[in-house]
Amino acid sequence: MIDQILQFNKAFVAEKAYEPYVTDKYPAKKLAVLTCMDTRLIELLPKALGLRNGDAKIIKNAGGLIQSETDSAMRSLLVAIYELGAKEVMVVHHTACGACNMSYEAFKPHMLERGISEETLAQWEAKGIAEWLEGFHDTEASVRKTVDAILNHPLFPKGIVARGFIMDSTTGELSEVL
Repeated sequence: MIDQILQFNKAFVAEKAYEPYVTDKYPAKKLAVLTCMDTRLIELLPKALGLRNGDAKIIKNAGGLIQSETDSAMRSLLVAIYELGAKEVMVVHHTACGACNMSYEAFKPHMLERGISEETLAQWEAKGIAEWLEGFHDTEASVRKTVDAILNHPLFPKGIVARGFIMDSTTGELSEVL
């Protein structure tokens, strides 16, 4: 698959198909969006939000979560604000998310099947892998928790808006979580 992608990329560049997407690094709408990496959202989310290339910083991870004060999603939001001028943050979770009910216990047999040793897993268990791979069980509560983690982060500046939403994975309809 990667070789096919590289072939496509050569033609894309040679044909200058990139020209409609040329923009700079600053989000034109001063917006950062934290969302899930779900494949259903790749095109649906920007279209449902009316976003074009260059309009927003879109940060994706499994579940669209903030798990700690120092995780990469929080780091990316702070960069979007301090370096790139974002003034608003949208947290967008979605219906039927794979991170809902995700757990280490579900991953563990798959890891063992793929050759990860019991010894390695025991080391990671001591490091808190169960918490690290834990998803959520209530999407609305997860949105609230994520927005709260952003707004209460010690480095998150006052005056920046952060709001949470759940998107229908089929229609793109947004529902605000208050």
